[in-house]
Amino acid sequence: MRKSYRVKKESEFQRVFETHNSVANRKFIVYTMEKPGQKHFRIGISVGKKIGNAVHRNWVKRRIRQTVLELKEQIKPNYDFLVIARPSADQMTMAETKQHLMHVLKLAHLIEDEH
Repeated sequence: MRKSYRVKKESEFQRVFETHNSVANRKFIVYTMEKPGQKHFRIGISVGKKIGNAVHRNWVKRRIRQTVLELKEQIKPNYDFLVIARPSADQMTMAETKQHLMHVLKLAHLIEDEH
């Protein structure tokens, strides 16, 4: 995923946190902040040390990034959002990661429900 699609700076992370717009399921928490006029969405990913060593954390981040890349066309463009992985996210397969991430993004109204 290109750098232009990422929330990288600590100040940008904090700005999204401070909006207090969050939804969660058992595996992920998503904070959202609307940014009208933005060309495309931006994502920040946070995986805490409770998940394990650096190898496991990076593995979880790669799976989240890949899922977002696959859903890229469905995600609304005028949002910055943060995905925070809960400790149980370490045990999921790629299919489960996608399923749980899609669920929480639908709850956050970042992607449309197919029904």
